[in-house]
Amino acid sequence: MLSAIIVAAGSSQRMGFDKLLALVGDRPVLAHTINAFEQTPSVHEIILVAREERVAEFEELVRQNQFQKVRHVIPGGLQRQDSVAAGLKQVAAECGFIAVHDAARPLITPEQIERVFACARKHGAAALAAPVTDTIKRAGEDRVVSGGVARDNLYTMQTPQIFARDLLERAYTAVAEGKLSVTDEVSAVEHLGEKVLLVPNDDWNVKITYPRDLLLAQAAMARRST
Repeated sequence: MLSAIIVAAGSSQRMGFDKLLALVGDRPVLAHTINAFEQTPSVHEIILVAREERVAEFEELVRQNQFQKVRHVIPGGLQRQDSVAAGLKQVAAECGFIAVHDAARPLITPEQIERVFACARKHGAAALAAPVTDTIKRAGEDRVVSGGVARDNLYTMQTPQIFARDLLERAYTAVAEGKLSVTDEVSAVEHLGEKVLLVPNDDWNVKITYPRDLLLAQAAMARRST
């Protein structure tokens, strides 16, 4: 069975307000995100990791939307990896695989989650990723171009990232013991020398970071409903 840790403990500093409560259509960003995992047949439970001052508010959101799979709403830590580590402690004993997903990616679909899960069951670790299509340049501190980066076989990482439970727990133990800093779970697993299969995604899975991203999410949601 699959346990999903939804990381919702960010500060939203670049937005100037809590982006997870911003409306996309008639629902908050966070509600769309939770609902995708709620509707995914393979997901057994959802663990929502929030900023401490938002725990009660997010618990109320869960109640209002009648989400049945959310088992825990817990406070996270200062860094993303601290929040994931907190979530790992709450995973049910019967769950053999763990998905980690950014709460600020409300366009994820049950079909995408199941696709990544199928690859994780086969390979032990899998993550959604988008092939890089933009031209990439390298620049110095003066922002003057100093060269280019070939985009062949380059991907931007997305979520969910799904792992066999033992693998992810070992990775996070190594992160803690080595006092490492990682930005996602693939990075943590890489430190063990283990392999992660990328699952290419060409559909909308924008992460809400700037106000303009809300407009993109609105457009994508509207397109899906037509």
